[in-house]
Amino acid sequence: MIEALTKKRILIFVLLAFLFAWATALVIFLTGGLENSPPISIAGVDVNLAYLLLGTAYMFSPAAANLITRAVTKEGWKNLYLQPHFDKGRWLFYLIAWLLPGLLTIVGMVVFFLIFPRLFDPELTMLKDQLAATSGVSTINPWLVVIIQTLQALLIAPLLNALPTFGEEFGWRAYLQPKLMPFGGRKAVIITGLIWGVWHWPIIMMGYNYGLDYSGAPFLGPLAMVWFTLGLAVSFGWVTYKAQSVWPAVIAHGALNGIASLSLIFVRGNPDLILGPAPVGMIGGLGITIVAVILLLNRKSFKPNHQTKFDDA
Repeated sequence: MIEALTKKRILIFVLLAFLFAWATALVIFLTGGLENSPPISIAGVDVNLAYLLLGTAYMFSPAAANLITRAVTKEGWKNLYLQPHFDKGRWLFYLIAWLLPGLLTIVGMVVFFLIFPRLFDPELTMLKDQLAATSGVSTINPWLVVIIQTLQALLIAPLLNALPTFGEEFGWRAYLQPKLMPFGGRKAVIITGLIWGVWHWPIIMMGYNYGLDYSGAPFLGPLAMVWFTLGLAVSFGWVTYKAQSVWPAVIAHGALNGIASLSLIFVRGNPDLILGPAPVGMIGGLGITIVAVILLLNRKSFKPNHQTKFDDA
């Protein structure tokens, strides 16, 4: 059972995370939404206001909620999950976090195009047009560009994306999930995934990830997002729990964000993004779903593989 004080802290954390994020979404909506957001100049560079707010205030709202909840409830600064641990085989979970999201994204993309071959463009026409428009050179081999982008996404993106993804993971995996563990590991990651998905709803309703023209719009998109975050919450929660550190989840989230749009390079026509080919789609995310089911069915997934209780004061 969860103690009353822990329940209070969970409630405060969730309310703050939603308050900060949804208030940011309201600002985005009132300033033109995602489609008509105005540019603002930062150091002489025009930046889209909506995506600037998404990458800062929205994504860091769980981290802010973590810190504020600790302060107002006098919880203190122990067990922050910030200390990396590589002993006793825990380094393996960092490697899994680094490589698995990209591989699962590619699996989902392949399955999608096998089901919908008419949507696959082997000529990479869209990429060719982009290369010609940006470089003025139409002789660049687009498949070489794809290979380079894929390697970059698999090997470098987890680090490049670590800062923004930390804003989410320091809240969901480093604070909420541990607080829910008295329910049991499987219930903890499922509840975390449900809350995480709903937290996305305002921007999904504005067209983030799925656009505005998809089957079942605008209500199926938010539900599909919850399905997606459930799968991710299981795998991200698993590597966090096994490593007793937030950093594998930060790495995994960064890896996913780095490769999520790769599949769109191969698209011909207008696919229904609720289905794929990106991992946020039901088919595009099939690999993520399968791994989540395997982890949930395995009773050992959320049993501790260590004897040390970490104190990150």
